[in-house]
Order: sequence, then structure tokens, then C-alpha cells
Amino acid sequence: MSTPFDSGKVIVHRVSDSNLSAFLVGFDINDNGNKYYRVEELIKKLTNVIPEFAFGFHAGANTDNTDLISKVSESAKLIYNIDVFQKVKDIYLGNDGSINDELKEKYLRRGEFGELILHLLLRDFHNTTPLLSKIFFKDSLGHAVHGFDAVHIEPETRTLWLGESKIYMDAKAGLRELVKDIKEHFIADYMDSEFMLISKKVMSFDSPEIPEKEHWVSLLDGSTKLSEKLSQINIPLLCTYNSDLFSRYDDENDEDFSNEFMSEIEELEDYFNEKNDHPLKSNLNIILILFPVKNKIELVKGLHRKLSFMQELG
Repeated sequence: MSTPFDSGKVIVHRVSDSNLSAFLVGFDINDNGNKYYRVEELIKKLTNVIPEFAFGFHAGANTDNTDLISKVSESAKLIYNIDVFQKVKDIYLGNDGSINDELKEKYLRRGEFGELILHLLLRDFHNTTPLLSKIFFKDSLGHAVHGFDAVHIEPETRTLWLGESKIYMDAKAGLRELVKDIKEHFIADYMDSEFMLISKKVMSFDSPEIPEKEHWVSLLDGSTKLSEKLSQINIPLLCTYNSDLFSRYDDENDEDFSNEFMSEIEELEDYFNEKNDHPLKSNLNIILILFPVKNKIELVKGLHRKLSFMQELG
């Protein structure tokens, strides 16, 4: 099946259940025959997503080749206009290697680039279409216009996807933060406030890529019952985290690796379900997405280096 970014060549969808997805990036051999973890290939795939992630369909992400370089550069600049991305870049690229989840710097405790990863996974593996780019529709202070990390739609099922994301070294710490997110974001007052902002932005553009725009605006309307809204919303919760499996093994198809991978995923799913005490838990269509990587810091630093280079193209 054709996908927008063809990321299946790099990202393996190892678990695909109705309420759980698990992904991984595996290994390859270099010219010397040595095995290596494919973090650079992952960074390249994520870099390809940046123009669409930054602009969205509503701003004409599909541009001709004569405008490609300027679009790539402008998309990188748009991302760094959001204060969290710029400050995280300064921390990661200027750090001496002492970054960890315990730092009190609030920008390290956000899902920096988690929303970019979530965007790619939703597009290529869950057949969604972006409804709104929070990067493009930022406010004048450099903040995002809404609190959700992803606002996508699935036209065939008429489902709205509202996602949250975290990148943590420790998976359980990331899962606890995701529980906090859903408890803050999936309550009536917050949803009504955010939906009003999103509706205004959606109504402000006209794009043939967004089918049945009136349906989505109606779903977001404050007069629609909360129970009706929640029944038409999927909530993908992405936790990207460090896993030592990728240091202890060099083949994702190794039987021992596969068994340990599944044990890790099942343990984290159980941990999330135990910690999720949202009062509307039974009404939330949550899809837990687990994406272990070899080294979160290496991944984030690599993305910032690519993004910094992209800025200089225009």
C-alpha cells in the first residue's frame, strides 16, 4: 500500500492492535560489514515530513519543484518560531552531554519532536489526513494555537484523531506525563475552548484536501454532546523512549530480541493502564503508541542539526 512518506522502509510496525501500536527501527550493515542502528535513516524520513508538518494541506504543502527549496527553508523557520523548539535546540546542541529526564528545565519535559514523529506514524500507518498544523497557525507570541500535538482526520470512518506525544529517556516517566495530558485535555471545558480555536482556523481556509469540512466543524461545535464527540474521536498517545534492547542486540529479527521486545511492550501497556485513572476512561478511544529507540538524545540532536541546516537553504 502506498503511503505518503514510505516510512515502512525504515520503521517496523511490530504491534498493531485496536488499542496498542508498537514501532521500532532496526539494524543494517555498513560497507565494512558491521551492523549499525538506523537512526540516520529515521532522521532522514522525519526530515522529509517537516514541510507538511509545518504548513499542512491548508497552506499548500504540495508545491512544485521550483518552490521546493524555499518551502523547505521556510518550514524549518516556522518550527523555530515556536519558542519551545528554539529553546530545546539551544539546550541540546549546546549541552555537554548531561541531559536527562530529571532536569527541571521545562522545555526538556515537553514532547519536542514527539509531535513530528506522531504526525509521520499517523499519516503512514493509520491513514489519517492532517486537519490543522499547529505550527502554521501559531499566535503572535510564538506559542501554538491549541494544546493537542496532532489534529488529524480519518475521512473514511469520519473519525477525528487528537494526539499527544512524549519523548523520554524513561518510558514510564513519559507514560505518566501522557496520563496527565489526557486528564487535562479531555474534559469538557478544555475541549470546548480548544475546539473553538480549531474551528475558527479550519473555517479560515479552503482546501480540497479536507473533505466534508462542515462535518468536522459541526463535531467541534460547543453544542455537540460530549459523549457524541468522544465516540467519534481517537486519541493516539505516543511515547518515544530509550530502550537498551538496541544496545544488547544488533538484529531486530533475532528471536530473543523479539521476545524481550514484546515483554517490554506488554509491561508498559499494563503500566499505562494501571496509571490511567481518567474519570472518563471508559469513554476514551485511546491508542497507546510505543516507539522505543536506542538513544533519544542522539535522535533529537540529529533532528535539530538537520533542521538548522534546512533553515540556511533559503
